[in-house]
Amino acid sequence: MTQPTLIRRDYLRSALDLAAMGVPVLPLRQGKLPFGNCPTCAGNTCGGRPTMKTPGLCQCPRPCHGWAAAATDPAVLHSSAWAEAWRQAHAVAYHPGGAGLTVVDLDNADAVTWARQTLPPTRIVPTTRGEHWIYRGTMRSVNGVREGVDLKSTMAYARWLGPGTGTMTDLPDAVRALAVKEPSTVRAAPLVITVPAGVGEGQCRHRTPAYLERGIVMAEQRITEASSAVHATVYQTFLAVLAAHGRCGCLADTHVARLFAAAQAKGESPRHCADAWANARTRLGL
Repeated sequence: MTQPTLIRRDYLRSALDLAAMGVPVLPLRQGKLPFGNCPTCAGNTCGGRPTMKTPGLCQCPRPCHGWAAAATDPAVLHSSAWAEAWRQAHAVAYHPGGAGLTVVDLDNADAVTWARQTLPPTRIVPTTRGEHWIYRGTMRSVNGVREGVDLKSTMAYARWLGPGTGTMTDLPDAVRALAVKEPSTVRAAPLVITVPAGVGEGQCRHRTPAYLERGIVMAEQRITEASSAVHATVYQTFLAVLAAHGRCGCLADTHVARLFAAAQAKGESPRHCADAWANARTRLGL
């Protein structure tokens, strides 16, 4: 048996140990990149629905959707869909938000110094270039909140580098504040929009309120991470949200306001947001 095979079996063993503790895990290929993102699902064009129905698996022939493929079910981790991924794995990653955690990824010495001077102590995991500070609690993930500092929680994955040292503490406001844009660059959505209940007379066809919340978080993330074609991204995101939730009565003004705020943080005007929302509703016949 070759050494690489031994190493990769150790990755699966570590993944199973983490899964047993309720930590969703996935294999990483060389370059710390997740397996999957196949052409069928590139850019999450399938909407991620297969992974919502069956966490860790989709309808593609291999694991897909990056962080959303993370699983805790041993049957999933041992399944044929994952077999080739584990054979090629170079590391194990986990979904912090799925485990109720947030990772403050400090990528250099200056970032580590800043954290020691600014943030409350918590569990610390050494990395190649810096440290992971792990807090109990979840928030949206944001890269580059300051030089050398990324936040990894919901809709993100982090490399598993060991349990670390120190006592894990609750996610502090100081970390949550890092994900908030400065007031000068964020314009609050001034419009109040009521979405008609439509089919079902207000009865939500989805399984739980968590389904809607996850959809809104994913929509916010998609808008936030848009690096180009922001107008088109905002419209397509609004369209996707309305297609999924616009007719069942579960979409509230607070959800719409969150989407507008995310769009305005990317430079969209309130009028552009209103127009995009109206156009999406017209497109769907709402």
